[in-house]
Amino acid sequence: MIEFRDVHHSFGDREVLRGIDLVLDEPRVGIIGANGSGKSTLVRMINGLVTPSSGTVTVDGIDVARHAGRVRRQVAFVFPDPDAQIVMPTVSEDIAFSLRRHKLSRAEIDARIDAALARFGLSDHRDHPAHLLSSGQKQLLAIASVTATDPAVLVADEPTTMLDRRHTRAVMRHLAALDQQLLVVTHQLELLADWERVVVIEEGRVVADGPGPDSVAFYRDLMDGTDGMDPTC
Repeated sequence: MIEFRDVHHSFGDREVLRGIDLVLDEPRVGIIGANGSGKSTLVRMINGLVTPSSGTVTVDGIDVARHAGRVRRQVAFVFPDPDAQIVMPTVSEDIAFSLRRHKLSRAEIDARIDAALARFGLSDHRDHPAHLLSSGQKQLLAIASVTATDPAVLVADEPTTMLDRRHTRAVMRHLAALDQQLLVVTHQLELLADWERVVVIEEGRVVADGPGPDSVAFYRDLMDGTDGMDPTC
């Protein structure tokens, strides 16, 4: 269970989050909001990439700010740009790199690599240079690498922002099939239409929180009521 208690955060003089109170325990949770609304800051607190200015974020009762290392063993993170996350020359080496701290035998590492490659349709690319993959394949590799460690939670911050429609659907299909609790920040509203829960963030506050269809409809109405210009980071 992920819990935010009266969370505030500022970058310099600019307050980005204002009194966030959330308990997130559903299998799939979407986070939506305009650019600059605070949604990426919010989810980056879940594994300690950002620390609240005040308030607390806990994962299964563990304070993220105090025990970020413990939490990161439970919470994996996928960034918008997979090139920022892929660090090794080949596909299999990148997955192996994510397992380096888990004290596994060579046989166990190979088994996890094989399972991850098969799950994400990358078996034929095992020894291929990672930088030669398509954008969609790179994002699948990024997801394969972090989920090979068997985290309890996967947070994906706009994982389809650099992808075309076909690869967007492929990535989201793979994400939705994961066993982990999944939190996704996205502007692709149609992808959240049947999700159990979608949280809408606007100007650093939760302004809607409910089933996907209801929250997406609220957000569309909210955006239609503006002048069409999103606030920027």
